[in-house]
Amino acid sequence: MSGPGLFAAGLGLSAALMAVVFLVALRLRNFSIVDIAWSGVFTPLVLLAAAFAEGYGPRRALIATMVTLWSLRLAVHLYRRIAALHPEEEGRYVRLRQEWAANLHARFFAFFQAQGALAALLSVPFLLASIDRRAPLGPFEIAGAALFVVALAGESIADRQLAAFKADPGSRGRTCRTGLWRYSRHPNYFFEWLVWVAFSVFAWSSPWGWATIYAPLLMLYFLFRVTGIPMTEEQALR
Repeated sequence: MSGPGLFAAGLGLSAALMAVVFLVALRLRNFSIVDIAWSGVFTPLVLLAAAFAEGYGPRRALIATMVTLWSLRLAVHLYRRIAALHPEEEGRYVRLRQEWAANLHARFFAFFQAQGALAALLSVPFLLASIDRRAPLGPFEIAGAALFVVALAGESIADRQLAAFKADPGSRGRTCRTGLWRYSRHPNYFFEWLVWVAFSVFAWSSPWGWATIYAPLLMLYFLFRVTGIPMTEEQALR
C-alpha cells in the first residue's frame, strides 16, 4: 500500500475508533477516557503501517515495537489514574462539561474526532519509516532507537516516582520534589516530548523524514500551551 493510502487508512481507523470510544464515554458518563484512547490508538496505527507497508522488514518491526511499547505503557498508566477517579472525571473534563453544556455531546464528539485526527497526523514518522525499502538500518534509526530507550525509561521512572509520592498521606498539599522531580517540575512531560524527538530522528533516514520534525515541535506546543503543563499546574493550584 502506498504512503497516501496508508495515511488515509490510518485517518479512517482513528476516526472509527474514536467514535466507538465516544459511545463508551457516554455510557460510562466519563469523557476522561479519551486520554486513554488517544495514547492507545497509536498501536493499531503503527501496526497498520507495519502490516501493509512494503518497506524494509527490520525497520518496520523496530518502529512498530517502539511505538507499541510507548503507546501501551502510557495507555495503561492513564487507565490506572482515570479508573481510580471513576465515576468522577478529571478536572479539565469537568470544566469542559460546564463550558460546553449548551451543546455537550456534539462538542465532545468533535473533540474526540480531533484527537483521532491528531493521532493520525503524528503517525506520519512511523509511516515514512515503514515505507522505506532501503537496507540496512541507518545511523539516524540507531540513534532514534537509543534515544527512545532513554526517553521511555525516564518517563516510566518519573510516573512511578509521582505515583509513590501521591500515595503517601504525608504528601497531601505538597509538591513532589524527589527523584527526577527534584530537577524538573515536569520530568514526565520532558521525557514524553523526548519520545517524539526519538520517533522523528528515527524517520530522518527515510525520504522526506526530515519533515517529521513537526511532530516533536507540535507536541512541545501542546505540552506548553494547551493540554499539558497549563492544565496540570492550574489544577494543582486549585
